[in-house]
Amino acid sequence: MIVVAGEALIDLVPQGLGALAELKPALGGGPYNTAVALGRLGSPTAFCSRMSTDAFGEALLDGLRRAGVDVSHVRRGPEPTTLAVATVDAGGSAAYSFYVEGTADRLFTAPAALPAGTRAVSFGTCSLVLEPGASAYEELLRTAAGQGLFTALDPNIRAGLIPDADAYRERFQSWLPSVTLLKLSAEDAAWLGGTPRAWLAAGPAAVVITRGGDGLTVYTRDGGEHSVPGEKVDVVDTIGAGDTVNAALLHGLAERDALSAEALAALGAEGWTRLLRFAARAAAITCSRAGAEPPYAAELGDPDAL
Repeated sequence: MIVVAGEALIDLVPQGLGALAELKPALGGGPYNTAVALGRLGSPTAFCSRMSTDAFGEALLDGLRRAGVDVSHVRRGPEPTTLAVATVDAGGSAAYSFYVEGTADRLFTAPAALPAGTRAVSFGTCSLVLEPGASAYEELLRTAAGQGLFTALDPNIRAGLIPDADAYRERFQSWLPSVTLLKLSAEDAAWLGGTPRAWLAAGPAAVVITRGGDGLTVYTRDGGEHSVPGEKVDVVDTIGAGDTVNAALLHGLAERDALSAEALAALGAEGWTRLLRFAARAAAITCSRAGAEPPYAAELGDPDAL
């Protein structure tokens, strides 16, 4: 079982270019997209969050159920669902404005225990910024690491939500001893101001950097650096692409029984290259359609590609 912990929200996705383009609601949130992608790939997955009882919250739960994700660990509340308004540029890249005050996911509290059979826990995005929930997710991260579980972190920086950049960077650094796999975009890496080697020294067994259409690179503790190019595709938008990478990496590692720091170290150049190619292909499919619509296992071709 892979547990994904974090927010679920509604993306208001523009149906054209410009600030006044018509907006269409879509299910979203980095952790939510990761959970759906994992479910579609066939990994046993549970979602750990707090969601609204409003109509958007019900739609989000239905989306998880359709993907085969266990929602028994989702708590509910009467507060509204968080909204994220996307603006998509001519190249398909998305920027976001958030409506987060008084929303349900901010009141998350850490569960007394994770689901039975949990092998890995994934964290990221707004849920690690917005208090008081951020401290509860941080507590869960440290608890999971302390139990010897594989932990994955994608900070997925949303700078407009971060009131004190320097304080956040310090907090991010404090998470690293509890992280097994760190994944972040090149833009996130530049904003954080660190380097893969420095982050590896702080705790993670591997750091994966995504560079959009230019592909992915993994850095490992043994000095390894392995890259693959991006898959060529007609980009509709990039919403959910990074979250799909998260899911593809976790799914691929689970399929290889490699959800541990020791197993990451043993993957080697060939293992990492195959895994990164799988993640690049999955992300390309997401980019080929509007909104966060990650692929199903059948869309990715030969499972031996792992």
